[in-house]
Amino acid sequence: MEQVVEAFKILTSDNKVKAILVNIFGGIMKCDVIASTNVDQGKQILKESGMTLITAEDLDDAAKKVVKAASK
Repeated sequence: MEQVVEAFKILTSDNKVKAILVNIFGGIMKCDVIASTNVDQGKQILKESGMTLITAEDLDDAAKKVVKAASK
């Protein structure tokens, strides 16, 4: 979990980063690393993060949405 937090700190501290695409897919990234066992707490943290969060149905949809968001 600490690695994920540190990665986001690095990404969000760079003014050149316009968007971050996070692909949570079982087998590639262990979902428990992202959510741990605190799903409700995680949802609250995301809600209070101040970040704009955009969800997608699949990776193709996500790619289109992140490009659109980054070009604003």
